Amino acid sequence: MASWVLTECGLKPLPRVYTRCRDRLESKTAFSSKIRLLQNSKSHCLSSSLRLFRGNNWALNVSVPLNTVTSVGEEYEETESVNGDDGELFDPGSPPPFNLADIRAAIPKHCWVKDPWRSMSYVVRDVAVVFGLAAVAAYFNNWIVWPLYWIAQGTMFWALFVLGHDCGHGSFSNNFNLNSLVGHILHSSILVPYHGWRISHRTHHQNHGHVENDESWHPLSEKIYKSLDDVTQKLRFTLPFPMLAYPVYLWTRSPGKKGSHYHPNSDLFVPNERKDVITSTVCWTAMVGLLVYLNFVMGPVQMLKLYGIPYWIFVMWLDAVTYLHHHGHEEKLPWYRGKEWSYLRGGLTTLDRDYGIINNIHHDIGTHVIHHLFPQIPHYHLIEATEAAKPVLGKYYREPKKSGPLPFHLLGTLIRSMKQDHYVSETGEIVYYETDPELYGPH
Repeated sequence: MASWVLTECGLKPLPRVYTRCRDRLESKTAFSSKIRLLQNSKSHCLSSSLRLFRGNNWALNVSVPLNTVTSVGEEYEETESVNGDDGELFDPGSPPPFNLADIRAAIPKHCWVKDPWRSMSYVVRDVAVVFGLAAVAAYFNNWIVWPLYWIAQGTMFWALFVLGHDCGHGSFSNNFNLNSLVGHILHSSILVPYHGWRISHRTHHQNHGHVENDESWHPLSEKIYKSLDDVTQKLRFTLPFPMLAYPVYLWTRSPGKKGSHYHPNSDLFVPNERKDVITSTVCWTAMVGLLVYLNFVMGPVQMLKLYGIPYWIFVMWLDAVTYLHHHGHEEKLPWYRGKEWSYLRGGLTTLDRDYGIINNIHHDIGTHVIHHLFPQIPHYHLIEATEAAKPVLGKYYREPKKSGPLPFHLLGTLIRSMKQDHYVSETGEIVYYETDPELYGPH
């Protein structure tokens, strides 16, 4: 895996070329207007092309592309800094003056080492907590304990998902069979089709930041957005409904895309992936059968309390965290299409988030920028890798707002983004979210 990443070596960092504008922008509002002008201007950069690998060697499919050529000689107008008040000028949509090899070289070598025993220790810990919480809630069985149990258990289901997610990336261990076994057990237990999701998530990582090709919470084009009926538009951007979307996405994907994560002949998969998809769908079906059986044994009300409500808490965690890692920054961040997109530039528009005490519980998935650029790094090395990479990333890394013990501050970020980030233009290779003024009124 590491040797594959090293193909980036030999690329030289980009020179920065600036053209000075006649007038300094004096406010964030003016800056946003300037950025909108930039996205419509002609650019002359050569961005990288990503080779999509599909096949049995699945671990490679979640890592960085074989070839990444960063842009050289792009000129852009000078704008005010959006990441500080030190006076340095910065355009978040400009090609960075570094490449993947530069970032990788800054990360200590031990951060790439996968320890299956350490990974399994997290599985044992989380599974023990899940069963312990269920036993305590069932023992006390009163309406003071149940709400606390639902929140705690839903969060633990989310933690199980993150460990299965690491199996899907191959960052859990170097052993395919171990990754597949643990991934199927963890994901099936929370009604996620392991291989079906793994493959679509690989597509997300390989195309992050691309308007059309991204797979997870990617922008709707203006045409697709306006083709939705009024009710669908309203529900899509009104909480809590978007935070309950994941099970629907698994069956039907996003507007404008076809296919199901359960069907081996879906557009998501190529022929040699169909056996894997069938295996995961069978495991998912077996879990559904077990839940139906437990409904008869324990009763539907008890199963709703023990499993049903925590499952929906988990879904809300998954949707919220995934959304916040790609949306809701204080300043508009670019999305790309055409020649302006590259693996590196797309990855640099992802966001780290601080979740307070939840960081440890959900395995530091909030350290998302380095995870997106190098998904083969185990979760227990992400914080160290991020700290080491920050000097290289500079202002392309956006420091997350510090959280209290619980990340209540992110609820405001989520609400604001849902009210403002509705669609992107049909044209332009660097685009920013636009707001439908008729949906919520002017902002």
